[in-house]
Amino acid sequence: MTTYISMLRGINVSGQRLIKMDALRKMYENLGLQNVTTYLQSGNVVFTGDDNDVDVLEQRISQQIEIDFRFEVPVIVLTMSILKQVIDNNPLLNNQNIDSSFLHVTFLYSLPHHSEYKLIEAKKQNGEEISFSDNAVYLYCPNGYGRTKLTNNFLESRLKVGATTRNWKTTTELFKIAQTIVPQR
Repeated sequence: MTTYISMLRGINVSGQRLIKMDALRKMYENLGLQNVTTYLQSGNVVFTGDDNDVDVLEQRISQQIEIDFRFEVPVIVLTMSILKQVIDNNPLLNNQNIDSSFLHVTFLYSLPHHSEYKLIEAKKQNGEEISFSDNAVYLYCPNGYGRTKLTNNFLESRLKVGATTRNWKTTTELFKIAQTIVPQR
Protein backbone atom coordinates (compact mmCIF):
# COMPACT_ATOMS: atom_id res chain seq x y z
CA MET A 1 0.00 0.00 0.00
CA THR A 2 1.42 3.35 -1.07
CA THR A 3 0.47 6.89 -0.05
CA TYR A 4 -0.24 9.26 -2.93
CA ILE A 5 -1.02 12.94 -3.38
CA SER A 6 -3.24 13.97 -6.28
CA MET A 7 -3.93 17.47 -7.52
CA LEU A 8 -6.82 18.31 -9.82
CA ARG A 9 -6.35 21.26 -12.11
CA GLY A 10 -8.94 23.98 -12.37
CA ILE A 11 -11.86 22.81 -10.25
CA ASN A 12 -13.96 25.11 -8.07
CA VAL A 13 -12.43 28.24 -9.64
CA SER A 14 -14.73 31.21 -10.27
CA GLY A 15 -17.81 29.04 -9.90
CA GLN A 16 -16.72 26.72 -12.73
CA ARG A 17 -16.27 22.94 -12.77
CA LEU A 18 -17.69 22.53 -9.28
CA ILE A 19 -16.97 19.42 -7.25
CA LYS A 20 -17.88 19.14 -3.58
CA MET A 21 -15.10 17.57 -1.55
CA ASP A 22 -17.47 14.99 0.02
CA ALA A 23 -18.45 13.81 -3.47
CA LEU A 24 -14.79 13.74 -4.55
CA ARG A 25 -13.80 11.69 -1.48
CA LYS A 26 -16.62 9.23 -2.20
CA MET A 27 -15.54 8.93 -5.84
CA TYR A 28 -11.97 8.08 -4.79
CA GLU A 29 -13.29 5.49 -2.33
CA ASN A 30 -15.48 3.98 -5.07
CA LEU A 31 -12.29 3.52 -7.09
CA GLY A 32 -10.99 1.32 -4.26
CA LEU A 33 -8.64 3.96 -2.87
CA GLN A 34 -8.33 4.21 0.89
CA ASN A 35 -7.61 6.75 3.63
CA VAL A 36 -8.93 9.48 1.34
CA THR A 37 -8.37 12.99 2.72
CA THR A 38 -9.03 16.25 0.91
CA TYR A 39 -7.34 19.56 1.61
CA LEU A 40 -9.06 22.83 0.78
CA GLN A 41 -11.67 23.04 -1.98
CA SER A 42 -9.27 23.05 -4.92
CA GLY A 43 -8.90 19.33 -5.59
CA ASN A 44 -6.02 18.28 -3.38
CA VAL A 45 -6.46 14.65 -2.31
CA VAL A 46 -4.18 12.42 -0.24
CA PHE A 47 -4.94 8.69 -0.34
CA THR A 48 -3.48 5.20 -0.24
CA GLY A 49 -3.74 2.50 -2.87
CA ASP A 50 -2.20 -0.66 -4.26
CA ASP A 51 -1.44 0.75 -7.72
CA ASN A 52 2.22 1.40 -8.29
CA ASP A 53 1.76 3.19 -11.60
CA VAL A 54 0.90 6.88 -11.13
CA ASP A 55 0.01 7.21 -14.83
CA VAL A 56 -2.68 4.56 -14.42
CA LEU A 57 -3.99 6.29 -11.29
CA GLU A 58 -4.11 9.64 -13.09
CA GLN A 59 -6.11 8.11 -15.93
CA ARG A 60 -8.51 6.21 -13.64
CA ILE A 61 -9.22 9.30 -11.52
CA SER A 62 -9.60 11.61 -14.51
CA GLN A 63 -11.93 9.19 -16.32
CA GLN A 64 -14.08 8.73 -13.21
CA ILE A 65 -14.37 12.49 -12.75
CA GLU A 66 -15.60 12.78 -16.32
CA ILE A 67 -18.17 10.02 -15.72
CA ASP A 68 -19.36 11.30 -12.31
CA PHE A 69 -19.16 15.07 -12.82
CA ARG A 70 -19.41 15.34 -16.63
CA PHE A 71 -16.31 17.40 -17.35
CA GLU A 72 -12.64 16.74 -17.98
CA VAL A 73 -10.12 17.52 -15.28
CA PRO A 74 -6.38 17.02 -15.62
CA VAL A 75 -5.01 15.09 -12.64
CA ILE A 76 -1.45 14.73 -11.42
CA VAL A 77 -0.56 12.00 -8.92
CA LEU A 78 2.65 12.07 -6.91
CA THR A 79 4.19 9.65 -4.47
CA MET A 80 5.31 10.97 -1.10
CA SER A 81 8.94 10.60 -2.15
CA ILE A 82 8.41 12.72 -5.28
CA LEU A 83 6.58 15.43 -3.32
CA LYS A 84 9.34 15.39 -0.68
CA GLN A 85 11.92 15.75 -3.46
CA VAL A 86 10.06 18.75 -4.91
CA ILE A 87 9.91 20.36 -1.46
CA ASP A 88 13.52 19.60 -0.52
CA ASN A 89 14.90 20.80 -3.86
CA ASN A 90 13.31 24.25 -3.87
CA PRO A 91 16.35 26.45 -4.61
CA LEU A 92 14.42 29.64 -3.82
CA LEU A 93 14.41 28.72 -0.12
CA ASN A 94 18.17 29.34 -0.08
CA ASN A 95 17.49 33.07 -0.35
CA GLN A 96 16.84 34.37 3.17
CA ASN A 97 15.11 37.47 1.79
CA ILE A 98 12.27 35.42 0.28
CA ASP A 99 8.94 35.41 2.09
CA SER A 100 7.57 31.86 1.69
CA SER A 101 4.00 33.18 1.59
CA PHE A 102 4.78 34.34 -1.98
CA LEU A 103 6.26 31.01 -3.12
CA HIS A 104 4.47 28.73 -5.57
CA VAL A 105 5.22 25.42 -7.24
CA THR A 106 4.00 24.54 -10.71
CA PHE A 107 3.91 20.75 -10.88
CA LEU A 108 4.61 19.39 -14.37
CA TYR A 109 2.70 16.35 -15.64
CA SER A 110 5.74 15.18 -17.59
CA LEU A 111 9.18 16.31 -18.67
CA PRO A 112 9.01 19.49 -20.75
CA HIS A 113 9.45 18.86 -24.48
CA HIS A 114 10.59 22.40 -25.17
CA SER A 115 12.84 24.25 -22.80
CA GLU A 116 12.19 27.88 -23.57
CA TYR A 117 13.64 28.88 -20.22
CA LYS A 118 15.19 32.13 -21.45
CA LEU A 119 11.89 33.26 -23.02
CA ILE A 120 10.05 32.34 -19.83
CA GLU A 121 12.57 34.14 -17.62
CA ALA A 122 12.18 37.25 -19.76
CA LYS A 123 8.57 37.52 -18.48
CA LYS A 124 9.69 37.94 -14.87
CA GLN A 125 8.53 41.15 -13.28
CA ASN A 126 10.22 43.23 -10.61
CA GLY A 127 11.37 41.04 -7.72
CA GLU A 128 10.13 37.76 -9.20
CA GLU A 129 12.25 34.63 -9.25
CA ILE A 130 11.84 31.41 -11.19
CA SER A 131 13.72 28.12 -11.15
CA PHE A 132 13.17 24.96 -13.19
CA SER A 133 13.51 21.28 -12.39
CA ASP A 134 12.43 18.17 -14.30
CA ASN A 135 9.06 17.92 -12.56
CA ALA A 136 8.41 21.39 -11.12
CA VAL A 137 8.83 25.10 -11.66
CA TYR A 138 9.48 27.15 -8.54
CA LEU A 139 8.07 30.67 -8.48
CA TYR A 140 8.51 33.62 -6.19
CA CYS A 141 5.87 36.26 -6.86
CA PRO A 142 6.28 39.04 -4.25
CA ASN A 143 3.60 41.14 -5.97
CA GLY A 144 1.12 38.26 -5.74
CA TYR A 145 0.45 35.29 -8.00
CA GLY A 146 -2.56 37.10 -9.47
CA ARG A 147 -0.26 39.75 -10.91
CA THR A 148 2.50 37.60 -12.40
CA LYS A 149 2.86 36.82 -16.08
CA LEU A 150 4.40 33.46 -15.05
CA THR A 151 0.97 31.85 -14.81
CA ASN A 152 0.13 28.18 -15.06
CA ASN A 153 -1.30 28.67 -18.58
CA PHE A 154 1.78 30.59 -19.72
CA LEU A 155 4.14 27.89 -18.41
CA GLU A 156 2.06 25.15 -20.03
CA SER A 157 2.14 26.89 -23.40
CA ARG A 158 5.89 27.56 -23.30
CA LEU A 159 6.94 24.18 -21.90
CA LYS A 160 4.38 22.22 -23.98
CA VAL A 161 3.33 20.16 -20.96
CA GLY A 162 0.35 20.05 -18.62
CA ALA A 163 0.80 21.63 -15.21
CA THR A 164 -0.96 22.67 -12.03
CA THR A 165 0.19 25.29 -9.54
CA ARG A 166 -0.05 25.30 -5.75
CA ASN A 167 1.20 27.83 -3.24
CA TRP A 168 4.00 26.78 -0.91
CA LYS A 169 1.77 26.44 2.14
CA THR A 170 -0.56 24.02 0.33
CA THR A 171 2.40 22.07 -1.05
CA THR A 172 3.98 21.55 2.36
CA GLU A 173 0.62 20.89 4.03
CA LEU A 174 -0.16 18.11 1.57
CA PHE A 175 3.12 16.45 2.50
CA LYS A 176 2.32 16.77 6.23
CA ILE A 177 -1.10 15.18 5.68
CA ALA A 178 0.49 12.35 3.69
CA GLN A 179 2.92 11.69 6.53
CA THR A 180 0.05 11.20 8.98
CA ILE A 181 -1.66 8.50 6.92
CA VAL A 182 -0.69 5.02 7.98
CA PRO A 183 -1.47 2.64 5.14
CA GLN A 184 -3.44 -0.40 6.28
CA ARG A 185 -2.59 -3.85 5.00
